[in-house]
Amino acid sequence: MNEQKSLDKPKTRPWWQSIPLTLQIIIALVLAIALGIVLGAGNPSPTNKGFIETLAIPAELVLKALRALATPLILMAVLHTFMTTVIPGRAGRRLAVLLLTNTTVAILIGLFVANVLRPGTWGRLAATGTTEIVKRAFDPWGLLKDAVPPAILSPLVDNNVIQLIVLALTFGIVLRAIKSEQIAANKRGFQAIEDAIAILFEAIIRVLHWVIATVPLAVFGIVSKTVAEKGFEPFKSLGAFVIAVLLALVLQACYYLLRVRFGSWVNPLNFLRGGTDAFLTAFSTDSSVATMPITFDILQHKIGVRESSASLGALVGSNFNNDGTALYEAMSALFISQVIGQNLSLLQQLIVILTSIFASVGAAGIPEAGLVTMTLVFSSVGLPTEYIALLVTVDWFLDRCRTVINVMGDMTVSALIDGKKPQSATDTD
Repeated sequence: MNEQKSLDKPKTRPWWQSIPLTLQIIIALVLAIALGIVLGAGNPSPTNKGFIETLAIPAELVLKALRALATPLILMAVLHTFMTTVIPGRAGRRLAVLLLTNTTVAILIGLFVANVLRPGTWGRLAATGTTEIVKRAFDPWGLLKDAVPPAILSPLVDNNVIQLIVLALTFGIVLRAIKSEQIAANKRGFQAIEDAIAILFEAIIRVLHWVIATVPLAVFGIVSKTVAEKGFEPFKSLGAFVIAVLLALVLQACYYLLRVRFGSWVNPLNFLRGGTDAFLTAFSTDSSVATMPITFDILQHKIGVRESSASLGALVGSNFNNDGTALYEAMSALFISQVIGQNLSLLQQLIVILTSIFASVGAAGIPEAGLVTMTLVFSSVGLPTEYIALLVTVDWFLDRCRTVINVMGDMTVSALIDGKKPQSATDTD
């Protein structure tokens, strides 16, 4: 009886889980800087070197876990998105063109800003091992051949994101077609496969939540180690990187407003004013999925687009549209290549573009999607993923900024789908 009563009692969460992750990271940063100063702030004592080296272990473990989860997570995310998203035919094709265009422009803006400002040359980060990147000549046929995996499971083992997305899109399209045939024939046997994919996706997401919960420890370790060994010099380039990313995100926002101005009937100023609640929610919650109901509501009632247009952009498009995340990943790859003095070739930047586009598909529901898919982007061009640990120190802030751009991209797509005539001038759906 007593056992039954104890089982009925609600489980209390540990006290630290009630603290928002962002606040945990800020606390970890402050404590890490203090510890780094105590340990030498650039002039560590030889007796402390062994302890200082162990500080990086949590960051190394987090990166290993992210690399392990990245490929199955993207595969399940793409399959789950194809299985659960309802996309009408003609409108779906237009939606796909708009999403592909916006994401490509975002990546090109990110690479342009990174190539012009070169934030990775503004300071020096500590070397983490090999810094040699294998460069290849531009070979479009070789790139096409490399996109086809030699075996079905090889992309999951080799972390080849292009092969992974080819595999995921192929099975996603086929499974979607089979589902449509089953529905047309009033058969229900396919539901078991859809449920299995959903369960696997949810299981990986839960494991990812465990990994994300340890990010403050990783930040504490890598920042304290860096400050102890190198002082504050390495963070100059990180500051330049933050400025460069914010500038690129602003340029992407300007591109959205131009598209809205010339591609729809919506006034850009009304677009900004009406979307304020969605932007603030996106920044505060750090989730475009959590912002989705608010985005859907303001598109209809504050901006005035049709319900069908708002649904395609805010509900359907948000599953595929991650322009801010794709921009950030492309800039991160170029930034790290500049830091280690190995500039990416034209072919490698093209691979970064393709990888960032593919890796952003279906990533809207993935927590800390930028960190997860960044491991794949780095691996695709041979960049050392160890540097992602340092990017974690600024990712918590930049993630919120790029989430705002993701939501703004969803709203832009809705406005463009709505056309150049306001609702009062045409028939409603």
